[in-house]
Amino acid sequence: MGFYVDQIAPRIMDRACGSRSIESWRRRTTEGLQGDIVEIGFGSGHNLPFYPLEVHQVFAVEPSATALRIAERRVNRSTTIVTSIGRRGESLALNDESCDGAICTFTLCSVADPGAVVGEIHRVLRRGASLHFLEHGIAPDASVARWQQRLDPWQGRLADGCHLTRDAVAVIGARDFEVEVLDRRYANGPKPWSYFTVGRATKR
Repeated sequence: MGFYVDQIAPRIMDRACGSRSIESWRRRTTEGLQGDIVEIGFGSGHNLPFYPLEVHQVFAVEPSATALRIAERRVNRSTTIVTSIGRRGESLALNDESCDGAICTFTLCSVADPGAVVGEIHRVLRRGASLHFLEHGIAPDASVARWQQRLDPWQGRLADGCHLTRDAVAVIGARDFEVEVLDRRYANGPKPWSYFTVGRATKR
């Protein structure tokens, strides 16, 4: 699975997460960001075109070297400064309360320890700053959730650790954030993969 995970999966994710149907979700997720922000799961840079002009610098965390290579053309076209700071969201190379905001999109579904990642985001955010998030996860409909549970082991193998059954709002809310859900519904596509949540979580 090494070649698949290193070379194939990032290219599949670049296509899947770069569809036009997701652009409006990204635009809403990035609204209000400003200053120096940290992006966990930078991927191939699909959020860059949607960052407000007030965003000065993005500290990018991304485990895939292939995804970062794919991102280079988007980084070169962007006016936002992008600084790669490491591969693991569970341990950020940033000082306490050093960021004006944070963002993760389709990330908490696949990290090994989502609670630890959210804890690190909380540590590096200034008090009153917000984590903006766009995540997919467990659906409210029992029939869809059952399919998600059946498919979850295969999803993890084919999509580099991605889970269909996580609840981002619950994970974030457990880490001393005040969570505001802006939109939570099915997006376009098969329901097991398309129950999306857009939200903001303010550091208390």
